[in-house]
Amino acid sequence: MDLTLRDFERAAKRLEGIVHKTELVCSSTFSNMAGGEIWLKCENRQKTGSFKIRGAANKIGALVERGEVKAVVASSAGNHAQGVAFAAHSHGLPATIVMPKAAPIAKVQATEGYGAKVVLYGDCYDEAYARAMEICEAEGATFLHPFDDYEVMAGQGTVALEILRELPTVDTVVVPVGGGGLLSGVAACIKQVNPRVRVVGVQAEGASAVYQSFRAGKHMSTARVSTIADGIAVGNPGERTVETILKYADDMVTVSDNDISAAILLLMERTKQIVEPSGASSLAAVLSGKVEARDKRTVCLLSGGNIDVSFIHRVIDQGLVSRHRRMRFTTRMPDAPGRLIEVLQVLADSGANVLEINHDRLSRILGPNEILVHIACEVGGEEHGKNVMAALHAAGYEAKPDAE
Repeated sequence: MDLTLRDFERAAKRLEGIVHKTELVCSSTFSNMAGGEIWLKCENRQKTGSFKIRGAANKIGALVERGEVKAVVASSAGNHAQGVAFAAHSHGLPATIVMPKAAPIAKVQATEGYGAKVVLYGDCYDEAYARAMEICEAEGATFLHPFDDYEVMAGQGTVALEILRELPTVDTVVVPVGGGGLLSGVAACIKQVNPRVRVVGVQAEGASAVYQSFRAGKHMSTARVSTIADGIAVGNPGERTVETILKYADDMVTVSDNDISAAILLLMERTKQIVEPSGASSLAAVLSGKVEARDKRTVCLLSGGNIDVSFIHRVIDQGLVSRHRRMRFTTRMPDAPGRLIEVLQVLADSGANVLEINHDRLSRILGPNEILVHIACEVGGEEHGKNVMAALHAAGYEAKPDAE
């Protein structure tokens, strides 16, 4: 089976009144940084906080039209759970979502708030999935796959129709990729409307199964995933999605967690938007130079905004390091009164803001009257950081940057 333009148009019709037509805005800040027009498609402001509601609502709508559904079941600890819950409620259908027992309370409550019954089961996604399949069989319900389903892919692809209608002169669309449902839908839709537009997928370096599949020209999976971008941390992408991506996408790139953190911080500071790590990966790819945007009109799809509040400070810290706004160094000095004050005075005179100080008297490299001092401080950027280190060296202190 192949996705046709009619599939996307039908999906868009089904989604009327259910999903938002989210903003597509041009950012002068990011445009100046990239040397070309950078537009942001804000699916982080979509109902339920991500694009996932598009695929779920289209799938459920199609099942209802065919009279093939009494109740729906899904397994997810993330955006898919909330999308299914909302879409099922919109059609008056009961929904059961199986989540791992360790799922964040906020996501459990949000899913329940959209009208679904939440079952906490197992210690990982695979165990939750197995339980979901048992419930489907026992209750005669329909399982909704988060990505490897053509009607789900068609629903996700409706975001491409909105981009093309509002910005028909777009040159490149950059899309976050986990299991591949969003990229497959967007690429298939765009290439059938305007083959001139480049479609590029982005994965985290620590979860690169689709990237590897694209390079190999066949479906690949990875044994483990490790990234802050939990929304795209998929080790085994869909068979159907990979096949579609290989047919329609122009390229795939990867970005580091540091790149993603820096993009999240910039979005918060410059556009006042909260974007989850997976959603920010598209902008990270552009700002890190992985996707060429100079003299082009590029749309970065911000796929979601459901970031755990307790996790934000860690992402901000990592983003500050990536943008050279925070530095950590070690200096060796005599263990004598007043010497630490001298170092702190140098930092103060250099305009650095001290965040943390730790003493080490046990290192083997120390003499009997010496101490190592580890200092973390805020600076204004890479050049400011270099000036701070130069000032310390000029004052007679050998300061060495610590690995963050």
